[in-house]
Formats: sequence, C-alpha cells, structure tokens
Amino acid sequence: MSLRLLLALPTLPGVARPGCRELLCLLVVTVAVSPGASGACPTACICATDIVSCTNKNLSKVPGNLFRLIKRLDLSYNRIGLLESEWIPVSFVKLNTLVIRHNNITSISAGSFSTAPNLKCLDLSSNKLKTVKSAVFQELRDLEVLLLYNNHISYLDPSAFGGLSQLQKLYLSGNFLTQFPMDLYVGRFKLAKLMFLDISYNRIPSIPMHHINLVPGKQLRGIYLHGNPFICDCSLYSLLIFWYRRRFSSVMDFKNDYTCRQWSGSRQFSQLLLLQDSFMNCSDSIVNGSFRALGFIHEAQVGERLVVHCDSSKPGDGNTDFIWVAPDNRLLEPEKEMENFHVFYNGSLVIESPRFEDAGVYSCIAMNRQRLLNETVDVTINVSNFTVNRSHAHEAFNTAFTTLAACVASIILVLLYLYLTPCPCKCKTKRQKTVLNQSSAHSSILSPVPAGEASAEERKAGAGKRVVFLEPLKDSAAGQNGKVRLLASEAALAEGILKSARAKSDSDSVNSVFSDTPFVASS
Repeated sequence: MSLRLLLALPTLPGVARPGCRELLCLLVVTVAVSPGASGACPTACICATDIVSCTNKNLSKVPGNLFRLIKRLDLSYNRIGLLESEWIPVSFVKLNTLVIRHNNITSISAGSFSTAPNLKCLDLSSNKLKTVKSAVFQELRDLEVLLLYNNHISYLDPSAFGGLSQLQKLYLSGNFLTQFPMDLYVGRFKLAKLMFLDISYNRIPSIPMHHINLVPGKQLRGIYLHGNPFICDCSLYSLLIFWYRRRFSSVMDFKNDYTCRQWSGSRQFSQLLLLQDSFMNCSDSIVNGSFRALGFIHEAQVGERLVVHCDSSKPGDGNTDFIWVAPDNRLLEPEKEMENFHVFYNGSLVIESPRFEDAGVYSCIAMNRQRLLNETVDVTINVSNFTVNRSHAHEAFNTAFTTLAACVASIILVLLYLYLTPCPCKCKTKRQKTVLNQSSAHSSILSPVPAGEASAEERKAGAGKRVVFLEPLKDSAAGQNGKVRLLASEAALAEGILKSARAKSDSDSVNSVFSDTPFVASS
C-alpha cells in the first residue's frame, strides 16, 4: 500500500481522516517489512522465515540479496570451489548453521568466515579438501560442530583448529589421514571441550599408546577409530578391550568393524577381528600394563598417601555427586569420614595411609542431582611395601657386588702368577742343558752318516769300534721277566763292552745297554 493510495482514500462517515503523524508511522512500518530493504528470497532458493535452502542451483557463491537475519543456510550440491575472504558478500550475524556439502571446495582461505562469526555448526563434508591449514577457522569462536568427513584430507596443521574453544564434535571420517591427531588433546592448541571425534575409515595403522593416556577419560569415550587398517598389536588390543569393558559406545556399537592386518607370508596380509578372546595370545600383563598407563590401576605404598581421581565423563561441578564403593562394599561419601578414607566433592578419593587390606577394586559412581544419569568407573589399587622391596634389592645388590669383586681379585692373582713369578736362572739353565744332552745323544746315535762323508778324525776315532745288535731269543722260555737273553757267541763280547763302559756316566751306560739303538764298542 503506497502513500498516494492512503491519501486518496475517501473519508467514511464516523471515521477520522488520518493525520500526518499517523501516516508517518505507517510509512516506517511499511519500509521495515519491505523485501528490498533487508533482502529477499532469491528465485533459486527456498525460504522459510529464517531458513534458506539454495541446493543444487549451480551457485559459486552466496547470493547477495538474502535476508540478513537468517539462521540456517544450505548451499549443498552446487559448484563452489574456493572459500575466499569475500565469498560471503554480506554479513549474517545471526547465522548459526551453514551447510556447504557436496561442492567442489579444494581450499579454505583465512578469513573465509569473518562475515558469519556466530556459526555453531559448519558442514564441509563431501568436498575435495586435501589439507586443513592453520587458523582457517579462527573467527568461529562459538563453533560447536564441524563436519569434514568424506574429503581427501591427508594432513591437518597442528593449529588448524586453534581458537575453536567451544568445539564439541569433529567429524573426520572417510579421509586419508595416516596419523592420529594427537594435537587435538595435548599441546598448545588442544580442544578441552571436544567430546566427539570420528576418525573412522582413514589410513591410520597405529595409535600412539604412550600419549593416549594423556587424554581425559571423558574425552576418550568419544573417539571412534573403527575401519582403520591397524597393524595387529597387543597394546592396541588392550586399549580397545579396556574401552569395551567400560562400555564405550565407540567400541560397543562398532565391535565388528575393528580389524587389524597380520603378515601371513607370501606378501599377503590377513584380516583379524581385534575384539575377540585370546587375541594373538596377548598376556594379561600387557593388558594390565595398558590399564595402568591409562590410570585405572594404581600402585600404592604402605603408609604413603594416595590420591585417586574419578575419571568419568560427567564434570565435577555442583550438579554432580560422587560416591565411592570400597572392595568390602562400604560406601565412601564426601561428608563421611571412614578410617583413613576421604572423598572430595570433585570425586577424588584420598587414602591417607594405605594398608595391605585396602587393596582391591574401587568403584566410583557419578550421578547428577536428579539421579537420572549415572556412570560407574572401576579403579584397581595395589598396595605393596616399598621398604621390604628395597631391602631385598639392597641384599641382591650386595651379593652381586661381592661376587664381582671376588672374580676381579681372582683374575688379578692369576695374572700375577703367570707373568710376575720369578724363575732362578740356574735352574732354567740346568734344565735346558739336560734336555739338550739327551736330545744330542739320541740324534748322534741314530743319524746315518755315510763312511765316505765322515772326516778323518771321526774315521780314526771310530776305526776301533764295532756295532753290536742285541736281539731277543726266539725261545721264549729262556727269557724270564722281560730280560733279554744273548747268544752264546755274543755273551763274552757284551760282557767286555759293559766292563769298558763302567768309567762312563750312568746315563750314558744305561742308554747304551737298555735302548734299542746300536752299541759302539772299542776294538
């Protein structure tokens, strides 16, 4: 209705003609509701109050004449390729949901969402993103849900999600990630409120077990890992079986989707179900070791104060009550002192002076004030005596040290005996002389020197000597006790030889008579 039409209206009986003031108010209202003043619904879109859907309309950017106060905008199935700083031409201060799935987005520039700073849900799924660079979402301080599944993402910058302090859900399923995004939970850019992370069906072969224990329990239960090509490992099995025992929905709902690859020879891998009994014969010590690393098995010493936290998904604020149940089924409550137990309002259990009988499984029950939601966390506490263990270790060390010292002393004594024991020169010379005499006597008798090659003096000295061979008689009865019986013709000759040899040394005579070597007798 225009102002000219209002002025042309006839005056009805009993009805006052509108004045200038009333006409001015009507004009203001008309301008406020005019479509051209605050945007309109484009012909390519469907509008419903504060919801606009522009799906499958071959758009490359956001239409500029949209209603400025919309809260949800759907741009799915278009041909948007690059998200630059001006791809949203106008500011949408009340826009809280932006859906851009199934486009051709390959890159996101810094400042792409500066005109929509109050987004709470951003859907970038089913695009062609390969990397997520640093600080591309830094303007979205209130973002709670971010969907990046079914892209080609192979790398996440550690600061890619920096500044998203309110982010609670992150979907990264169906990408090409090869590493677990640990920067989301530890470090400078960690997301303290992230309670849901879906990294299923990526290319992650292993989980950093030495860092996963740093993730709080309330965040662990929201990590979905199924569908990854894990390498079979007992540590991974212990982690997943621990989640299964705690009834994490990420494992309970996708139990059969957790598989691993095991080398089976011939350059082939075989697929195994991870959550099965007697997986790879993994020992209980490995499983318990993982539980201990995750903070659900505590080692206490007799007499030393122990603090155990209730690592539940429910926050320890004024709306949550905590109760501990001891191994003997005693209830441990915050305002109830029992012996050396004390429970704080944040759920922490303190054992002032642990004893051997305090060991066992403790259950922490967290519930809201309405008693409608509750959660139970089991913690195992082992108590040992450090003093006794230390004394045993000290005794073992003393024994080992004594044995080592004895071995070293023995080696030193042997070396001293071998290399530093003195040997008199006279004894050594005498032994060498005796050995030489014996060897020379045998060699001189046995060496066959031809008569033609002997010197004149040797021939002269040996001219009056004869060689006599002693042979045993064939008649064995004549020789008794091993004595050699001589022939009759040789008896007198042998007797003369023995008499002439008396002047010689005993050793020479014995060698001449009782050896098998020939005798040399003087003529």
